Amino acid sequence: MTLDTKDPTSDTLLEEHHSSALKETLEDYTLRFAPRSYRQWSTAVVATSALGGIAYLADFAIGANIGISYGTGNALWGILVFAVVIILTGFPLAYYAARYNIDLDLITRGSGFGYYGSVVTNVIFATFTFIFFALEGSIMAQGLELGLNIPLPLGYAISSLMVIPLVIFGMKALAKLQVWTTPLWLIMMVLPFVYLLVKHPDSISAFFAYGGADGEDGKGVNLGSVMLAAGVCLSLIAQIAEQIDYLRFMPPKTPENSRRWWTAVLLAGPGWVIFGAIKQVVGLFLAVYLIANVVDGASVANQPVHQFLEIYQDMMPHWLAMTLAVILVVISQIKINVTNAYSGSLAWTNSFTRVTKTYPGRLVFVIFNVSIALILMEANMFDFLNTILGFYANCGMAWIVTVAADIVFNKYLLELSPKVPEFRRGMLYAINPVGFVSMLLAAGISILVFFGAFGAAIKPYSPIVAVLIALIATPALAIATKGKYYLRRTDDGIDLPMFDEHGNPSGETLHCHVSGMAFERPDMIASNRTGPDGEKLYISSLSLSTDKTGDHVLPAQP
Repeated sequence: MTLDTKDPTSDTLLEEHHSSALKETLEDYTLRFAPRSYRQWSTAVVATSALGGIAYLADFAIGANIGISYGTGNALWGILVFAVVIILTGFPLAYYAARYNIDLDLITRGSGFGYYGSVVTNVIFATFTFIFFALEGSIMAQGLELGLNIPLPLGYAISSLMVIPLVIFGMKALAKLQVWTTPLWLIMMVLPFVYLLVKHPDSISAFFAYGGADGEDGKGVNLGSVMLAAGVCLSLIAQIAEQIDYLRFMPPKTPENSRRWWTAVLLAGPGWVIFGAIKQVVGLFLAVYLIANVVDGASVANQPVHQFLEIYQDMMPHWLAMTLAVILVVISQIKINVTNAYSGSLAWTNSFTRVTKTYPGRLVFVIFNVSIALILMEANMFDFLNTILGFYANCGMAWIVTVAADIVFNKYLLELSPKVPEFRRGMLYAINPVGFVSMLLAAGISILVFFGAFGAAIKPYSPIVAVLIALIATPALAIATKGKYYLRRTDDGIDLPMFDEHGNPSGETLHCHVSGMAFERPDMIASNRTGPDGEKLYISSLSLSTDKTGDHVLPAQP
């Protein structure tokens, strides 16, 4: 049914609700497809920007913590398990983001969750961003206390507030920051590790023999400890969503740039874990060195600022070592926490707007996300880091593996899920049980396993439980429902092709009759209203997301 009349009051309110979202410089395509007209960066710049976001020092702390808890052998195998899982699950997600220029929330909507079903995954992702913002902020505060005698509570506040101005302007500012700071960060991080290998080669044998704080040197590897270590590392599985927040700005893939395009997607997508795993191993290596060679080294072995300070001091005067250690910590913290704050603001804003049909502006949620992280810092999250990360890993894996399974099995093997990702309101059902139920089952049962509800023997294997349930339930529910809950409509009412001759989202534009602006074809849908003379009208996905009355939403197809 279409409406022949138009309520001007309704459309005026709708335009007011989303007008701030149209300020592209500030809002950075928070709720929608990233248009071709905005994606002017090269594949190399996008990849470097994405990889700049993994400059965090949390990997050093994670590697140190799992090594101290479970020994070097178990930690190394756990890191390997973590890397394999990340690569296998991250590839299909990164490809979809770069190919269709949408973030992971928009991918999730059309990959088994539905228009409102992905709200819960946005909350999971937002939780990831403030947990790791707090972890990185804590590391920076430790550096400020050590180098400048700034009390920790004040250091937490400084490390939080300084990020906000950098995040406001989105991808344009972040790309410049990441590209220009990455070379310096790499030199400062790699140099002390190489120095240690050359100057103290005996530290290598000590590293491999380390059995953990409660173990004996040379303690053997056991599967339970390997999986506990992997579970902590796998808390980083949602990092792929932050990589995707950059990858969605990839230029169109063409025969001329195909090799560069694929290299950038693989390296900056699932490839982030290669760098992450290396940092975890280095973090453990430095921790073992501190425990063996530094007085009271065990008390600070899991703190990256002390790890680097001790090595720098072996290379140069104390004042210079201290200066470089603080600079390294500050650069690393800023590089990752602008990404954490940016991605968290996207996730919160997207969920809030979808549920309330009101757009408060991304800056509101930048401040909100940073505030939660600051509370965690003040609560001294380092004291219960393994528990936080181990618990979160179950939620993150349930979500990521479910989406990856839907793409691989349901889209390509079973062909029950549409291959082209759909994210527009009216085209999707509110909730698709395929992904939504699979994720809840995987997360719920694995969390129970993690807290010992099914006994101590299976407790270390909660990450595997989350992965297996998500892998099995996702295709099983798609088969049981015959894929009927993926698309509410197959026709969006627009005759123009969605893709160009190379399979990239079309750059053709259409006029949104609510905002009065032109939007690219993938962002548009026919309105359920008609013009004064009965002509077809079009509305952007952005305007449609803030339509409280639902007057513009097309009816379901039989």
